[in-house]
Order: sequence, then structure tokens, then C-alpha cells
Amino acid sequence: MSNFLARADATLLRYGAHFFDQEIVAARGTHVISASGQEILDFTSGQMSAVLGHSHPEISAVIHEWADKLCHLHSGMLSAPVLELAEGLAEVTPEGLDRTLLLTTGGEANDAAIRLAKLVTGRHEVVSFAQSWHGMTGSAVAATYAAGRKGYGPVMPGNFSIPVPNAFRPRFPGLALDWQSELDDAFAQIDAMSTGNLAAFIAEPILSTGGIIDLPEGYLAALKRKCTERGMLLILDEAQTGIGRTGLMFAFERDGVVPDVLTLSKTLGAGLPLSAVMTSAAIEAEAHARGFLFYTTHVADPLPAAIGCKVLEIARRDDLPARAARLGAHFRSGLERLMERHEKVGDVRGRGLLLGVEVVADRASKRPDEPYGNRVMEICARDGLSMNIAALPGLSSVFRIAPPLTVTEAELDQALEIFDAALAEAA
Repeated sequence: MSNFLARADATLLRYGAHFFDQEIVAARGTHVISASGQEILDFTSGQMSAVLGHSHPEISAVIHEWADKLCHLHSGMLSAPVLELAEGLAEVTPEGLDRTLLLTTGGEANDAAIRLAKLVTGRHEVVSFAQSWHGMTGSAVAATYAAGRKGYGPVMPGNFSIPVPNAFRPRFPGLALDWQSELDDAFAQIDAMSTGNLAAFIAEPILSTGGIIDLPEGYLAALKRKCTERGMLLILDEAQTGIGRTGLMFAFERDGVVPDVLTLSKTLGAGLPLSAVMTSAAIEAEAHARGFLFYTTHVADPLPAAIGCKVLEIARRDDLPARAARLGAHFRSGLERLMERHEKVGDVRGRGLLLGVEVVADRASKRPDEPYGNRVMEICARDGLSMNIAALPGLSSVFRIAPPLTVTEAELDQALEIFDAALAEAA
């Protein structure tokens, strides 16, 4: 063990991450830089967040400007960046997402969204996917099923899950069961379990930690109908899919659906702590009338809001959604060529620059090959490519690939070369 990791082992409370075996001392663009001077392609965008890459000059300028001017205020005081970001978000979202609450993390935003839905509906039951990840705070962790449920005692009461439709791994292989039938059956089970207090369904349009599972086109519209029929609110968590990553400004736009509540985080702050909860004027008014309370230390802080304004400005000015669509198509075609060459690559999926590669023992059984996936990840890291594979039981066979939207075609091709060699070496 290096001295750097030995110091970490002696001082840090381990929180679930697999620590990279090198000290990172700087980052620029698509690269992070180790203490040894190695430049490593960052194809996770930090924690799936740095959509503009690292040390973007315009973001750095905003940080310096507002660090010298105004970082933090009493939660009852407002500043220009807060209002400007709320106005900017209203401009880029459909009608019905007109009111914004600015917070820090995705888990906090999802907590606020669930709290809002419970208050407005007067109910407490929340449904999510069995492969979901919505955060590590109270209501968010109760709606998270991908990992971390065992050993902590009871979560908030009234939480249910349904299976996510998975084209590569259908629940019942060999049966002709379409996603609409699966959804109908799932809600029949929810109705049987519910005490009549269904408040909300919270979903990611593409389940990331669950394995880059893209909901089929039309599914979100059908899900919204299920919610409307039961008086539930539909909350969409676009922590990773928002701000252009999938080829649209927001992933839900593909399906022509407007959620009752939208949460944004990760990408909105381009790597800095910023999140948002958006809803309609009518829902906000009802929540206010009922005394909605989500009063936190860093609600509506000016510095992160100013960064969010700049992120939106760059995303619109440089048409990052179109860039993600174009470069994503190029990268996906390269990954599909690798699948033709490597038998252990079982599937390539995703949208834009949020892509998944699942590795298997063999394509006939589709059995996940987690040791192989971890070995490929280690070789890639050694050779200058950081690609995330979830360090969680049952999830270590799917690479989650999300480079900054500022990545170049040459960097994508370089990553393909490293990945290609690693797939061969590990086999």
C-alpha cells in the first residue's frame, strides 16, 4: 500500500468508495492529474457531474468573482444569482416547471421533492424502482433500492418498489412479456399493498447505478398516467441525465412528458454542490398554503447559484445537448465495434454521453462477470483511463461511461484504444 493510501486508511471513515490508488493533485479539461504526473482521462466526469470538464475557465472566473463578493447568506436573504438561475431554469424547461428551490446535493433535492409531494397530497407512500439510487438522506435513502438497505434498521414507512424493464436482462427470459404488461402488473401489486396513501413515484429516466438502464420510449408517459389515475405526483430525478448529457437538455423531453416535480443536481453545478427542485406554480401555491418547510443552512446560497447560471449559459450557447448527441453516437459506434471483437462484452446501451457497457462470462448465459469487470477497470486506470464500475455487489459488471460534454473526438478515440487493450489483457 502506498504511503498516501496508508494515511487514508489511518484517518478516513470508509464510506463505500473504492479509493483510486494514486493521489490526484490537479485536473484540467477531460483529465485528472496524479502526483506522479500521469494524465488520466476522466470518463466519469468526477462523480458523474463535471459536464464542462475540470477547471473550466469560465466556471473558475465565476468562483473567483463570487468568492470575493458573496458566498453565503442567511437563508431568508436573496441575491441576484438565485433569481437569475430560477428564471433560467424556467426558460429551459416546459411549462409546468415554474418554481425552483435551490439546495446543495441530489439526495437533499430528492428529500425536498418527496416532502413536497407528501404535504401536497396529504399522503405518505412513495414508489420507486427496485434498482434505484436517489441519495443517502432520509426520504431519498428510503426510496433507494440498488444498495445500502441492510443493517441500518427501519427506513421511512410506506416505501414500495417495482421492477425496472430491462431489455438485456428480462425478469422472465423466454416469456413474451412487454413493458406495458410489466407496468400494469407492478401497479396491481402496489395497489394491493397500498393503504390508500400513495403520494409519489420517483424515477430516474435512465437508471445509472442500477446499470445504465434506459426506460423504453413511452414508459414515462405510461408511468405518468398510472400516477395521475391514483392522485400521485411523478418526481423525475435528472441528477445525471440533466443539462444535455443524453442529447437533449433533459432526458424526459424524449417522451413528451412533464413531471410534477423535477430534481436536478450533479450536472447543474458542473462538479460543485448545487441542486434544484422544480415544480408548477399550482403545486408550489398549495404547498405554501399548507406550510411547506425545507429551511436549510445553504438553501439559496449565491456562489453556487452563480455557477449554475454560468453552466446554463454555456450549455445553451455551445449547444451541449447537440454535442452530446453527436459525440455520443461516435463513441457508441466505437463501443459496438469493441463488442464485435470481445466476446465478454455483452451489451452496449444508453443515450448521448451516458453509456453503459456490460461484461459477461459468455453471451449465451449473460452471466455477469464481476471479477473480469473489476480487472478491466484496474488495467484502464493503470493505462490512463478512469471509467466507473459500481463497487457494489451485483453491479460490478456494468461500466458507467460519462465523459465531460466538452470531450473531444480524439479523446474518445484514445479511450476506445485503452478500453480495447484492457478488455483483451483481462481476458
